[in-house]
Amino acid sequence: MGNLFKDKVVLVTGSGQGVGRAVALAFAAEGAKVVTNNRKPGSTHLVTMSEAAYNALPAEERKRFDDVYAGIIGDAESTAKTIRDGGGEALPVYADISNDADAQRLVKSAVEEFGTIDILVNVAGAFGGGALTEITEELWDRVTSIKPKGYFNVMKYAIPYMAEKNWGRVINCTSKAFMGDIVKMAHYCTANAGAVGLTQAAACEFFNSGITVNAFAPWARTRASYEGDYAAAAGNSIPGQRGFPKAVDTPDAEALCPFLLYLCTDQAKDITGTVFTLAGNEIGMHQFPVISKTLNKFSKDYWTVEELSQQMPRSLLRGYNNVLAYQ
Repeated sequence: MGNLFKDKVVLVTGSGQGVGRAVALAFAAEGAKVVTNNRKPGSTHLVTMSEAAYNALPAEERKRFDDVYAGIIGDAESTAKTIRDGGGEALPVYADISNDADAQRLVKSAVEEFGTIDILVNVAGAFGGGALTEITEELWDRVTSIKPKGYFNVMKYAIPYMAEKNWGRVINCTSKAFMGDIVKMAHYCTANAGAVGLTQAAACEFFNSGITVNAFAPWARTRASYEGDYAAAAGNSIPGQRGFPKAVDTPDAEALCPFLLYLCTDQAKDITGTVFTLAGNEIGMHQFPVISKTLNKFSKDYWTVEELSQQMPRSLLRGYNNVLAYQ
């Protein structure tokens, strides 16, 4: 066991399985005291594949799916047990972070057990597909209540403990969907864009408090990867949407962890408000959106539609590509 984060207390939401579990184990391996979390004991069954598609699988395929699932699902307790079995310290807390009182209880439990919180990694998330005109209020709320609301809830209660020490690290999980480029996932795109906005706003607010706030968009082998393989086989892929990459072609979640740990070191104290895309050994860094061109009318009179019809193609629209050009 290493000592890179010895005596640091790390809270990882959504750490029952997948990316969150990998992050929790990585911090524990470097000596951190880890608070693991997910919504409730056990694991939700499906995240991207519908129950109808699952039930439509032939019996042999469904058994193979269940066998794979048995090896990748878990909850806060199973992750904490793995840490404790390895000689580390861990506290499992079941809490739905979309609920303010639960988020407060989660942070309070961490502080009562370990005395403080130094690092917060928000990985919890919710999924679901559907055309914009068909997304129900329930589905919209389920997806957006975790990102950004749930992340905000936990940050609100955890950051004061970091501010007391003038040192802290917050990392929020987003998705490249924050760019809005995944078809028929408007709610998911919105949720992840909200996580980015929250990250950047908090980074600015706590810039002089020794607290950094960053976000990462992971590409890793998770339940969604496995479900994607079977969903496509069952004809359950969403028309017009990019298909899920096959699980075998997707990097392990553990590959994300070294960079996330690096962001929490003192060497990364000036990195804040930034979004990184992580895929195996590839690290991409996003920049803030900037105004690329400006059109001005040096007159007290407002633009007319006729004037804009003439000037727009000559200026702002020269070399213009709309969002579909980047799909």
